[in-house]
Amino acid sequence: MFTKGKTPEPPPPPAAKPTIPEPAKRPLPASKAAPSLISADVKMKGAIVSQGELQIDGHIEGDVRALSLVIGDTGAVKGEVIAETVVIRGTVEGRIRARKVQLCTGAKVRGDIFHASLAIEPNAIFEGAVKHAQDPMAEAPAPAPSAPPAAPPVG
Repeated sequence: MFTKGKTPEPPPPPAAKPTIPEPAKRPLPASKAAPSLISADVKMKGAIVSQGELQIDGHIEGDVRALSLVIGDTGAVKGEVIAETVVIRGTVEGRIRARKVQLCTGAKVRGDIFHASLAIEPNAIFEGAVKHAQDPMAEAPAPAPSAPPAAPPVG
């Protein structure tokens, strides 16, 4: 066991570790990503499209499309709003198309709402038409052009 004169055997060389490639970093799915926020001091013109959750506290002039949309107390949108769920505490001037729409106390909406589910809290202001639809997010048919009145037969 412990003897003088024996040379210790050198330790075996370390085995080469197989290199495992790191998995590619994938972006988080929209449902897992943090919500996008447009602050109260932001004013924008143009369309906004989000694959996830969006909260607007600023002023947007243009159409907004998102998976889930919250328009905060100071938020305002002038344009069409399309989302799975829409919660409005601020102001919307334009058409809303969503499966679930909630107008909270203090909300001001001027425009038509196409929905599968609608809730309007007390003291929310709504001016427009409401239309229940099984698929409110589908492209709305274009309004039919009004036909000119028929001319009486010339006789």
